Amino acid sequence: MRLFDWRSLVASSVYAGVVCSAMVAAAPAETRPQYGGTLRVAMRAAPASLDPAYSDPAEVDSASRYSANGTPDSFARRSLTWLMFDTLVTFDGNGRVQPALATSWRAAQGNQPGNRRWQFRIRRGVKFHDGTPLSAEVAAASLRFANPAWNVTVSADADADSVVIERSTIEPATSDSALLAELALPRNAIVKRNGDGAPSGTGGFHVVDWKPAKILTLAADENCWRGRPFLDAIEIEMGKSFREQMTSLELGRADLVEIAPEQTHRLAQEGRRVTSSNPMELLALLFARDAASPDEKLLREALALSIERGSIRSVLLQGAGEPAAGLLPNWMSGYEFVFPTGADLPRARQARDQVHTIPMWTLGYEGSDPIAHLLAERVALNAKDAGLALQPSSAAMVDLRLVRMKAAPPKISTHPNGRCCRRGA
Repeated sequence: MRLFDWRSLVASSVYAGVVCSAMVAAAPAETRPQYGGTLRVAMRAAPASLDPAYSDPAEVDSASRYSANGTPDSFARRSLTWLMFDTLVTFDGNGRVQPALATSWRAAQGNQPGNRRWQFRIRRGVKFHDGTPLSAEVAAASLRFANPAWNVTVSADADADSVVIERSTIEPATSDSALLAELALPRNAIVKRNGDGAPSGTGGFHVVDWKPAKILTLAADENCWRGRPFLDAIEIEMGKSFREQMTSLELGRADLVEIAPEQTHRLAQEGRRVTSSNPMELLALLFARDAASPDEKLLREALALSIERGSIRSVLLQGAGEPAAGLLPNWMSGYEFVFPTGADLPRARQARDQVHTIPMWTLGYEGSDPIAHLLAERVALNAKDAGLALQPSSAAMVDLRLVRMKAAPPKISTHPNGRCCRRGA
């Protein structure tokens, strides 16, 4: 597996919520929040299953992040998971681990050379949406389902309802912090899988109606262990394009929709209430193979130095996202700000001038993504200013490709093929 070793291209936040301003206007300070109401949501993703450990490759494109069990993970799937399910542990806004369905954890007795064991005490009094109590047996079965390679058992201690996870220390990411980070991932949410195939969770909302890839209706769980949600229900329409979502919003059929990053500035000027998450997606250039010579390495460095990330953000993305200088955004890593993101044409031309033969590279992009086409053309124009030659193409076989990669805190995996200049989350 090759690791990323290139400078970043440009970061863009590609998920934003738009709500009618009248519906989300801030309440006066003296007004207390009120329970109730139904939130109507439209989204592009169309998952075929609600099980966090299952992913249909048709839900996401080839640039999506892949989870440890080989299935693609998407931002939409993670968002849906948190409404219905909980993990053993979670992370707060400062990156500190917090208890969830596990109240405590420690190194378990019986560690052997080459193996490491952790014991997690399961929270008592929690019930699944089908009314059955949470137990260590169900939690262990859920983790084994999501991670077939893990050795997950139930503690033999008579006074402790606990799950024991044993992993080889020669496996990657077997430290305490790495295991906690994995357990906080949505795919490791604790699920009670019933015989009818309907997964049951412990989250704030339970399923009322589910038509795969079309409609999901959720209702508040009155007895949720974390407290009842403020909303009574959430109705989600799936598989809707940006255009269809905006139509639903304008006709009053939706309260919350997704928009493309380049639309945020215009909609904000129209008086819409636009809310953006922290950067959650990386726009990157991914080469199809390793550099075959020192000259090719110089040309790739010249390309990285030529890209005007700031103008891409301000013009093409209308101020959405942030220029990226590393694989993780600053809100996740805390140190990305120390790396420069600006273009350096003199250095780019200096690197290019050391090479006698300049090849014509084909730059691939997703043909159905209009913003990707614009970005590819801008990158080609920046490269031309440095004396390089790039030809944007929607063909399958190209020299390098503009890809989208999800940033899924607290862990991000590498892509199995090639090098990249990262695009911001």
